[in-house]
Amino acid sequence: MSFVFALGHRHDLPADRLLALVGGKAANLAVMAGELELPVPAGFVITTDACKAYLANGWPEGLDDEIHAAIGALEAGAGRRFGDARNPLLLSIRSGAPVSMPGMMDTILNVGLNDETERGLAASSGDAEFARDCHRRLVEMFTKTVGVAAVPSDPWRQLREGAEAVFRSWNGERARAYRSRERIPEDLGTAVTVQAMVFGNLGADSASGVLFTRNPATGEPGFYGDVLFSSQGEDVVAGGHQTEPLGALDQRLPAVAAELRQHATVLERHFADLCDIEFTIERGKLWLLQVRVGKRSPRAALRIAVDLAEEADFPLSRAEAVKRVAALLEHPPMISAGTSRDAVAIAAGLGASPGMATGEIATSSEAAVAAADAGREAILVRSETSPDDVRGMARAVGVLTSRGGLASHAAVVARGWGIPAVVGAEGLRVDDGWIDVGGQVLKAGELITIDGGTGEIFAGAVANTSTVAPETTTLLGWARELGIELSASGGERARSARTLEPASADDLIRTLLIKGAASLDELAAGNLVDGGLVELHDGSYRLTAEGKSKGEVLLASDRQSWGAGRAAAALDGFHALDQRMKEAVTAWQLREEGEARAINDHSDAAYDARVLDRIATLHEDVANWMSSLHDAPPRLDRYLERLARALALAQGGDHRFVASPKVDSYHGVWFELHEELIQLAGRTREEEAAAGRA
Repeated sequence: MSFVFALGHRHDLPADRLLALVGGKAANLAVMAGELELPVPAGFVITTDACKAYLANGWPEGLDDEIHAAIGALEAGAGRRFGDARNPLLLSIRSGAPVSMPGMMDTILNVGLNDETERGLAASSGDAEFARDCHRRLVEMFTKTVGVAAVPSDPWRQLREGAEAVFRSWNGERARAYRSRERIPEDLGTAVTVQAMVFGNLGADSASGVLFTRNPATGEPGFYGDVLFSSQGEDVVAGGHQTEPLGALDQRLPAVAAELRQHATVLERHFADLCDIEFTIERGKLWLLQVRVGKRSPRAALRIAVDLAEEADFPLSRAEAVKRVAALLEHPPMISAGTSRDAVAIAAGLGASPGMATGEIATSSEAAVAAADAGREAILVRSETSPDDVRGMARAVGVLTSRGGLASHAAVVARGWGIPAVVGAEGLRVDDGWIDVGGQVLKAGELITIDGGTGEIFAGAVANTSTVAPETTTLLGWARELGIELSASGGERARSARTLEPASADDLIRTLLIKGAASLDELAAGNLVDGGLVELHDGSYRLTAEGKSKGEVLLASDRQSWGAGRAAAALDGFHALDQRMKEAVTAWQLREEGEARAINDHSDAAYDARVLDRIATLHEDVANWMSSLHDAPPRLDRYLERLARALALAQGGDHRFVASPKVDSYHGVWFELHEELIQLAGRTREEEAAAGRA
């Protein structure tokens, strides 16, 4: 078995198996360097098989020999030697998982430097300060990443220990937390991508940056990103430096800017999607270090799908666009329609991930997690986030930083998770337990509101109105026109039946325990009938006595797993939302005329729109409430998806989806959610009604 391959190696493997073997970074570098002939630094990849072997049994036998051979090929192509005291070849060591995990695993740059090779780099580059800067960077990254007090002077030891650190980072806390949030399998492992270093910190005509082929926050067309002159790539993504917009390249290096745009256009058409491209410019020479399909906000995903499908000659059909965003069509993103007129922003930064979020100030990830565990919503406020903050970001309702650009770690992760984020707020100072926003001091625990679309920051809670992203209606219309059936986790089906399609037989039993009965259109009962758990009675499926017994066992397991206290607290917290829902549905069905009420005949479009706005605001509050539920059964997320789908259809003009029992309406789904919460809390609807809560 070979563990090492040149980036240009031609593998006789299907795309999915190649990705699993060499990781996304190396696979895409090979496409750029080979098929597309774009400028990519030479390198090789140590496979995920090597990672899995290392994690199981230590450093694989024969791997050193393969790495030495690969380095020899690099040296021959570069005309420099690794560890040479006169003209050294330096290396970058980067992780490369089969599934994108931005910033979650380790990177080490400038590998190969010691006192002797620093002098050689100074002589060959003609810049002693540059060589010292690279050596300093190696020491800082290596000691932190590998966890040692000093960097070994032997370049070969640096390379091996660096690769081992990348392998180990697959099981690091932040990587595990990210995989848990993204539901990425634990057994994939990471590849290690090794490349010849190119230097963005080699003078005024050198730079590093990140380019997105579309705005990843809003989906707006046009190149978008950050650049930092005289820097290395980690300076851009770490968020500790204030970057410049890409337009700065047009002023300082216009020929390079034009070349970068040309390559970006080629890559977007090749991948038929938004691309996230990392680049370095070394003394006016452009190098592409990475390309991947970019993380984007839910709103941006919808707009990009529509725009690309409607763009002349672009290689994406309407059918492909619908399927690409199918999962969002059942839980369409809400976009802000404006804040209260009385709201005055106290500061502003860059809107990096759209949406409004209100929560208490948490100046550490630990504080954000503690707030979420206690059922409170928190905004994680940091000078800049690092991958170590992933646990706090996963539990926060919003992220605010004083430094960093639109390609920073905070921005990329927040967009991928659909969390509102404002970055680079220069008027913000963050300390332990308090923040200073535009001269106003606020303590941890006080409420703030951020608008990830405009970049505005407000003290306290700010009311705003929301609506479903308009592209939702377009995409659902395409699905109907094309007769596309989407999965229950992915959007509207060609028919409007109340289709649930639970993910498992156990979930089907849970559903019948809640609903009591369901039709064939609603459930595919299949082997549950054969197994004696479900029976057909008067045209509907119902649980048999054995099925009910099985359901009670599953319910007890869910209750125990979640915790009786948490389940009861969740139900109690739901009560205020349920009261608002009752009032909204009543307003939809009955209009007040003087002191009397009359049937709403829906002839007044403005009145109906106001009621739908109430439901949309309630829906946003429900989404925030559900995100705060700690360790809740994952199946509860499906209710939010179904509620969002019903709201989108109602706002699109199909008013049956407000409260009609004939479709999967907002009110119908809401009732089922309430019933499941009651059961999980160990109560009955009769008890809740007697207490005035149902």
